[in-house]
Amino acid sequence: MLDIKYIREHKEEVKKNCENRLSSANVDELLKLDEQRRKIIGEIDSLRTERNQGSKGKPSPEEIEAMKQKRVRIGEMEAELAKIEEKYNEELFKVPNLTHPDVKASKNEDDNPVLEIFKEPAKFDFEPKDHVQLSEALDLIDFNRAAEVSGAKFYYLKNELALLEFALIQYALEILYQKGFTPITTPDLAKQEVLKAMGFNPRGESTQIYNIENSDLSLIGTAEITMGGYHRGEVLSEAELPKKYAAVSHCFRTEAGSYSKFSKGIFRVHQFTKIEMFQYVRPETSEAAHRELLEIEKEIFKGLDIPFRVVDHCTADLGAPSTRTFDLEAWMPGKPNKEGKMGDWGEITSTSNCTDYQARALNIKYKKADGDKEYVHMLNGTAIAVTRAIIAILENYQQADGSIKIPEVLVKYMPGRITSIKK
Repeated sequence: MLDIKYIREHKEEVKKNCENRLSSANVDELLKLDEQRRKIIGEIDSLRTERNQGSKGKPSPEEIEAMKQKRVRIGEMEAELAKIEEKYNEELFKVPNLTHPDVKASKNEDDNPVLEIFKEPAKFDFEPKDHVQLSEALDLIDFNRAAEVSGAKFYYLKNELALLEFALIQYALEILYQKGFTPITTPDLAKQEVLKAMGFNPRGESTQIYNIENSDLSLIGTAEITMGGYHRGEVLSEAELPKKYAAVSHCFRTEAGSYSKFSKGIFRVHQFTKIEMFQYVRPETSEAAHRELLEIEKEIFKGLDIPFRVVDHCTADLGAPSTRTFDLEAWMPGKPNKEGKMGDWGEITSTSNCTDYQARALNIKYKKADGDKEYVHMLNGTAIAVTRAIIAILENYQQADGSIKIPEVLVKYMPGRITSIKK
């Protein structure tokens, strides 16, 4: 969340930022609630002071009655304050993070500048198939039985593809371990208060979150949630920053509101495995850390030799906690484009700098050498989202005979050093 003091002092800037981000936040209503909240807090504090002063010595019956009345009034005002603070926090969490000055201001969420392209899209001297056709022919994914057991948008990975999932995990973890990231596996559940603090809405029609009935727990959509909450309420030392984690988890998403988006096969599913990079850093190093995460993502997919491009999210496409987000989009020969032809770019990774937006809500600070405390900056980035990476590999590495070549960097992680998938 943003600092309410900053919002008070920069109201018009924050309102313009909300407009550019297509946010539903009502800054005027927030500041009105903030004023009411501060006024009541001041009145409660005054009444408590008067009550405490009246309790000194031996109060008269009249003074005792007056103190009782003050106690009743304090209780009434605290109940009123609780209602106002609930509305206040609801509005405060709607206000998105400030936007990096280099981000393009646009109200079209598809208006994302392309910063870089690695390799030209794959060309074939035969009619390429999509990943569903390839996986069915080679008995690699079972959608039908998954639908019977779990429902639509679930799947079983089979045979060499099940092995490929673990090869991708090992490949990414080895790169990250060598770069000083601490490997970690996280819970697949988190408290809803942590989700809210991280900027994920666990409620509402458009939520992407699965909630556990009769509990305050939700299934996570990304390890960003569990790693963001990892140091919740802590004061870190300046010397231990940056903290870098490589987190492996399952991810669960309802995909609510995605009916109009491309979702064939395993492109958009309810469950998948992901390796998430996460960093806690000093504010002055967060931009460099963000570039580092992007460079690692590029290194991973250059190693896989997958054509990709780097895009910079415009204001309309930024998530609320992020000040800037870069995506890698891989070339997917089996994905239909806007003209209805086969072949298009599809998101495979994303990395965001959330500055102190999440740290403020989670109360995560660091102690500087001079003793002052300041909120850390928090960043996240996808190393590998297994299902999207599998699509890119299957479709780009398909051969004329229907087989799939295994990317060279993954062969050493495959049992028996399998080099191709074939009938």
